[in-house]
Amino acid sequence: QVQLVESGGGLVQAGGSLRLSCAASGRTFSGMGWFRQAPGKDREFVGAISWSGGRTYYADSVKGRFTMSRDNAKKTVYLQIDTLKPEDAAIYYCAADEIWRALVGGHPRYWGQGTQVTVSS
Repeated sequence: QVQLVESGGGLVQAGGSLRLSCAASGRTFSGMGWFRQAPGKDREFVGAISWSGGRTYYADSVKGRFTMSRDNAKKTVYLQIDTLKPEDAAIYYCAADEIWRALVGGHPRYWGQGTQVTVSS
């Protein structure tokens, strides 16, 4: 059974940093990624990383501030968020799929439960 478990969310001051983690169990995937959903807004793609080659792909809105990495031995991917802005406040969801295009296209098969990121100004 596939499980994606996020951790690392919390309350951070604007300008600060945060690292989210997503641990996968059950299998490995072609890629894993992050999405976020702010109150009253649609869920949006944040970034993705391939499991084997370390390829990364980010939404334009987060390029330069968000960095994904992975630890294959731990089946864990990380999302480093720097210079947090109030508009980064959202529930961040980990996602995974065997098909890279499904992941970056916003339709991954597997989802985590989400972790809340709150930014104080």
